[in-house]
Amino acid sequence: MESIDKFDLAILQELQTDGRLTNAELSQRVGLSAAPCWRRVRALEEAGVIKGYHAEIDRQKIGLGVLAFVRVDTERISGDATRLLEDAIRKLPEVIACHYISGTGTFELQVVSQDLDSFSRFALKHLLNLPNVKDLHTSFSLGEVKASRTLPLAHLAPARSADTASRAGRRQ
Repeated sequence: MESIDKFDLAILQELQTDGRLTNAELSQRVGLSAAPCWRRVRALEEAGVIKGYHAEIDRQKIGLGVLAFVRVDTERISGDATRLLEDAIRKLPEVIACHYISGTGTFELQVVSQDLDSFSRFALKHLLNLPNVKDLHTSFSLGEVKASRTLPLAHLAPARSADTASRAGRRQ
């Protein structure tokens, strides 16, 4: 993928809002005919810009009322030990996100669970037994202010020319 133009940007914005749009609906919304729109979507997929399409499920409505943030401290870590730990974390479906972090700790996990008792059992059985784990530090979400998989895309918008910007400024 060489660069993102205004049509690609519009496609990304529309698909982030509704990934179930048909190609006909998408092409109408972005101002392209169906064939070029489809080619652009395929190019964005092949370039890895669009990684997939997913249903967003309300975790609380399916009985996963607890969201925990778990900082994992490890013993001195080597490349092999890191790969072993990463592989073990990937196998835990309760871990919905894992990030390397700066500062204190090695990883920050987001873990979902039905309730505090089930989280405690999971932590004792699985998290504490992960390879090379020295300690866990857990914080619990007390309420969700914002949770979105929608990414900001304004930085991808084609830059306006200085002349266009100055004319727009004079009109205001």
